[in-house]
Amino acid sequence: MDSAILSIIQQLGYFGIAVMMALENIFPPIPSEAIMGAGALAMTHGKMEFWPLLIAGTAGTLAGNYAWYLVGDRVGYERLGPLIDKWGRWLTLEWEDIERAVNFFQKHGQWAVFVLRATPVMRTMISLPAGLAHMNLWRFLIFTAAGSAIWNALLIAGTVWIANSFAEAQTWLGWGIVAVVVLAVAGYLWRLATWKPRAER
Repeated sequence: MDSAILSIIQQLGYFGIAVMMALENIFPPIPSEAIMGAGALAMTHGKMEFWPLLIAGTAGTLAGNYAWYLVGDRVGYERLGPLIDKWGRWLTLEWEDIERAVNFFQKHGQWAVFVLRATPVMRTMISLPAGLAHMNLWRFLIFTAAGSAIWNALLIAGTVWIANSFAEAQTWLGWGIVAVVVLAVAGYLWRLATWKPRAER
């Protein structure tokens, strides 16, 4: 399985990693853990290097988050509601989810962008309220890039450490990456199939 993953990563290259990370932040369901984990697995076989991989992953993350920031900044709070009502099903979210993220941003301030980008919680969602609040663009980009770089570096370093520390780890890491992707896709499809507005639950 690891050979199949390596083949895919080689074909994608660093640019492909960046595109996948951008898409991961714009639209579910393939998680960053699988993308950066696959890149890190390629590192252990000498197919990729740390800094180019980190830069590619962080650039893609930044592009995806900027897309959400732009939506909030340009569309605005009032016009966003009807869009979420119409298309929220495909993102498996609704207006209450947006309001919670906005309240979190207002409570914790602009540093929430940096902190949440370096954690697995609300990492992408925080970009929308940052745009709605018209956070300074350069500050948003710097905070997002810094937090994303930390998260991506942890994913790469953690995967490489596991691969180098345990016998036959690379074999089950490959299967683990596939399992993460399958579970993420299945989870998204399940949420999509069973999704209902809270008012109808």
